[in-house]
Amino acid sequence: MQIRYRSKKGKTKTMLQSRNTIAVPPGSSVREILEERQMTQKEFAIRMGLSEKHVSHLLNGKTELTHDVALRLESVLGVPAEYWNRLEAIYRERIERAVRENELDSDLEIARRFPYAKMASLGWIEPTRDLKKRVLRLRSFFEVVRLDLLDSLRIPGIAYRLAGTGDKHAYTVAAWSQKAKIEARKIACAPIDLPTLRRSIPELRLLATHDLEEVHDRLISLLSGCGVAFVLLPHIDGSFLHGASFRDGGKVVLGMTVRGRDADKFWFSLMHEICHIVCGHIDGGIEEEQAEQEADRFACDTLIPPEQYEELLQRTIDTAAIRSFARKIHTDPGIVVGRLQKEGILPFNRYNELKRQIRFPFEAESMGGVT
Repeated sequence: MQIRYRSKKGKTKTMLQSRNTIAVPPGSSVREILEERQMTQKEFAIRMGLSEKHVSHLLNGKTELTHDVALRLESVLGVPAEYWNRLEAIYRERIERAVRENELDSDLEIARRFPYAKMASLGWIEPTRDLKKRVLRLRSFFEVVRLDLLDSLRIPGIAYRLAGTGDKHAYTVAAWSQKAKIEARKIACAPIDLPTLRRSIPELRLLATHDLEEVHDRLISLLSGCGVAFVLLPHIDGSFLHGASFRDGGKVVLGMTVRGRDADKFWFSLMHEICHIVCGHIDGGIEEEQAEQEADRFACDTLIPPEQYEELLQRTIDTAAIRSFARKIHTDPGIVVGRLQKEGILPFNRYNELKRQIRFPFEAESMGGVT
C-alpha cells in the first residue's frame, strides 16, 4: 500500500509499505536537506539544471534517481554520488519486496477460497498445509504470477450446465476448468470442424447404448477428429457442474464430470455441451438463459426424438414398455427412465434398476492415473 506522512516542515510525503517492508524514496532525504537549508524547489531545480516537474517527481519517488542525477546532487548538496545511488538501489529493492508482500497478502485471501484439499486429493496439485506454499502452487497451477489476475482471465464464452449456485461455485469451477484445459493439451485434435461434429451426432447418440468404459476411446477419437478435446474429470463439491465447453487455442475443450453414477445424466450433459459447441454458444452473442434452454431441448430431442416420445406417452409405462421403446429408437432404457423422471411422468424412485451406472475406477483411469 502507499501511505502519506507529514515531514517536520508539514510537507506531505509518500512511501510504499507492506506488512514487513517500508520503501521510502531517496527524494525524501533530498527534501530534508532542502528544508534544513530553506531552499525552494524552484531554486533547487535551477541549481540542478533540471525542470521543476522533474525535481518534484524526484522528491516524491515518481522518477528514478539516475547516476547522472546522483552526480548533480553531489555537486549541489555536497553529498557523495555513491550515497544517492545506494539509497536508490535500496528503495527500488524495497519497492519490489513491498509489492510482492502485498500481492502475497492479497493472494492469501484468494487462496483460502479454492478447494485446495480436494484438488490435492485428486492429484491436481501438491498437498501442503502452509498457506503461502498453497499460493505459490495455485499460481503455478493457474499459470499466473498473481491469483487476482484470474478475474481478467475468465475463459471467454465458457458455457456451464449447472444444477444450483453457491458461494464456492466460481472458485471451484475455475479450478475444474483449468484442469480440463491442462488435460486437453494432451489430446491431439484436428482443426475445429463443426459441420463434421454435427454429422457425428447420430453416432455419438448410439454410443450411449454401451458402457462408457467400452466406448470411451471411440468418444475421444470421434470428437478429436472434429477439433474437440474430450476430458472426463471428477466432480468437486460446490461446483454444481455437469459439463463445460470452451475454446482454447485451436481446439474446443469439452470437459465432463458425473454427479452421481447415472449414465443417463452423463449422456444428457454431453449432448447439452455439444449443442453449446455446434450452435456457437461458446462464442457468445446469446443470452445465457436462452442458450441453456436451447441446449436442454437439443439434448432431450437428440436422445429421444419428439414424435416417438409422444407415442411412448400414449402407452402404459412399465418395465416392458420402456425396454421395448428403447430398443425401437436404439437408445438405452436408462435414458428413457431419466427423461420420464425429469418431466414428472415417473417418480424418481421408480425403474432406476434400468439405469446404466458409470464406474468410477474407470473414470480415474481415463484421467491418466489421477486418483
